[in-house]
Amino acid sequence: MMKNSKVKEMSSPELEKELSELKSELFKLRFSLATNGLDNPLRIREVRKEIARIKTILRQRELNNNNQ
Repeated sequence: MMKNSKVKEMSSPELEKELSELKSELFKLRFSLATNGLDNPLRIREVRKEIARIKTILRQRELNNNNQ
């Protein structure tokens, strides 16, 4: 799980890349949960929170750029 400070240090293109990787991982986790079960079902929650964290940072940057 990434810390907020680490996420804020990343550039926007890096965040976009990380976001797509997390979405892919979430899809795979949900798929394996539906088919044969997961070793760690709490990982789905962690990935969802990381996605939300990244989206929030990207949105904040977008709003800051529009206001300036």
